[in-house]
Amino acid sequence: MLTPRRLTALCVGIAATTLSVLVSAANLPSATIGRFGVDTAGADLAVRAGEDFVKHSGGQWQATSQLPSDRTRWGSFDKLADKSQSDVRDILEAAAATGAKASGVERQIGDFYASFLDTAAIEARGLAPAAAGLADIAAARTHDDIARLMARADLGLPAPIDLSLSLDEKNPNRYVVAVSHGGLALPERDFYLRDDEQFKTIRSQYAQHIERLLTVAGQPEAAASARAILELETGIAQRHWPIAERRDRDKTYNARTRAQLRQLAPEFPWDAALTTAGLAGAKSVVVSEITAMAPLAQLFRATPVSTWQQYLTYHYLRQRASVLPAAIDNEVFAFFGHTLAGQPEQRARWKRAVDATNRGLGEAVGQVYVARHFTPAAKAQMQQLVENLRQAYGTRIRGVDWMSPDTKKTALLKLATFRPKIGYPDKWRDYSALQVSRGDAFGNAVRASVFEWQRQLQRLNKPTDREEWGMSPQTVNAYYNPVFNEIVFPAAILQPPFFDPAADPAVNYGAIGGVIGHEMGHGFDDQGAKSDQNGVLRAWWSDRDVAAFQKLGDRLADQYSAFEPLPGIKVNGRLTLGENIGDLGGLTVAHAAYRLTLADKPAPVLDGFSGDQRFFLSWAQVWRTLYRDQSLRNQTLSDPHSPAMYRVNGVVRNVDAWYAAFGVQPGDALYLKPEDRVHIW
Repeated sequence: MLTPRRLTALCVGIAATTLSVLVSAANLPSATIGRFGVDTAGADLAVRAGEDFVKHSGGQWQATSQLPSDRTRWGSFDKLADKSQSDVRDILEAAAATGAKASGVERQIGDFYASFLDTAAIEARGLAPAAAGLADIAAARTHDDIARLMARADLGLPAPIDLSLSLDEKNPNRYVVAVSHGGLALPERDFYLRDDEQFKTIRSQYAQHIERLLTVAGQPEAAASARAILELETGIAQRHWPIAERRDRDKTYNARTRAQLRQLAPEFPWDAALTTAGLAGAKSVVVSEITAMAPLAQLFRATPVSTWQQYLTYHYLRQRASVLPAAIDNEVFAFFGHTLAGQPEQRARWKRAVDATNRGLGEAVGQVYVARHFTPAAKAQMQQLVENLRQAYGTRIRGVDWMSPDTKKTALLKLATFRPKIGYPDKWRDYSALQVSRGDAFGNAVRASVFEWQRQLQRLNKPTDREEWGMSPQTVNAYYNPVFNEIVFPAAILQPPFFDPAADPAVNYGAIGGVIGHEMGHGFDDQGAKSDQNGVLRAWWSDRDVAAFQKLGDRLADQYSAFEPLPGIKVNGRLTLGENIGDLGGLTVAHAAYRLTLADKPAPVLDGFSGDQRFFLSWAQVWRTLYRDQSLRNQTLSDPHSPAMYRVNGVVRNVDAWYAAFGVQPGDALYLKPEDRVHIW
């Protein structure tokens, strides 16, 4: 979703500073972090801002902070997520302690949490809870049987051809059956296909892990099965689209009837899979990676049933490992957590119990969380911030010289119809149909999966629910939904360092303002901009505007593709383009909104920092992050978000106001000539 060497010298190059009024210590805001909302003690002012703004703004924090042993990365997001997790733990511990005296959602969340924590009961039951699923896999005799197994919500199995439900991008008033490729356990196809020694080693370690897991589970011929599974997944990976291509919403929207679907990939048993999934009545689907379907279907049919059984057996145990005995759970962590992601030790069981309960009963927990940790005043302040950002975005759209007047009209209409959702949903999800039994962690996980799938099935052939949220209130994140043209900010992210009602306005605009602008920016990034004000995927730009926009995007993509966080591992500027446009546009617009609040008056100087300096330091503070090398590699190859350091250094070097704020000059490492800076919005 980042000069002069002394504190007082940071004002060099800021024309407005000489007109500002220094604020006395008595008048400084009582912020949660530091004196005004930024941890200035974490900066390293010996490093010039223009050389490395990440180190300038947070070098001391980097030098003195340590990655917790149960984390693969650590930063502002993760610290706040830990706080949210601790807050939720208090809620769940209280609910669990009430036990049988509780009722309704309190009983459900308490029993779900307590059951996940009850490792003694999990150990005592052994593999018995998984026995029925394993038996069904072993009983498969045909490829139709395999397809049915993959489509069962209770088993939660991966599949090379995946079925799901989603909003129709060309008709926001309905849900559709979505068909896409899947079936891989490693983070991305490159992990199976690259010849670099590190990836060969990962594949070898993955096969060894599969063998160990199957051995622990008492499966015969574990070594041969491991080799067969790796070979099968490699074949699936060879047929997957490259990850950057999967971002293209025009390429991935391919409506097909059932008859056309069978014609597209006749080797796959579509009817068996759709009927088992509860989608027998679906007359049409939307296919994502359309050219991959026939090759995957051919692979599906050519692979022996016995190999598919080995594949499904392993993945069934892997997917449910957290509610199976420790020997299974520890083995899955040993590879996916420790070997693949570099995490030294497994997270405490209570933390994982919180995560599991949030996944299964997120809004039930969220109701209590919001009542305890989110105020109406915070929501009102956020609403005002959103409107200020909306105003600033409108000014920026009107002012760009590469977009034609007709396209600007539609863009401004889209901006005006952005719907902000702040804090929590107005209508809470009903979990009354979900059975939760204390002492049955495995069964609870299965029933939660089935409940969620049935909830989605019930929405087919009904109007879309525009009140629904895609994240629970206790999630530290935010998102833009192009089909509903909405920007969503859960309660948990509306805390320091992102948002603090007592912090200096420059700090709030640099942090949560940048986040708001980022999510708004997704409505105008290279993919979000393909939807109009009603959320309909259609061409509403002139050809000239499209060409101009693509040229700007290409320049930004080239900048990011030059970043190399690890030797031989470069950022994919095409994969991360949407997020990078969101960051650049978001920070630019947030700065414009901040300047609007000043009403042409100079910002006060606080502890020697100008308003613009506080704004940019706040943005950088949000992205302070430490990584383990394995985690950084995984993110760079598989995540559309650039690594955190480039969400600072990659962005600010394109923002003119940053140069003025910190006196960045030619010769500085981050300096870009004015004509080389990318200005989109």
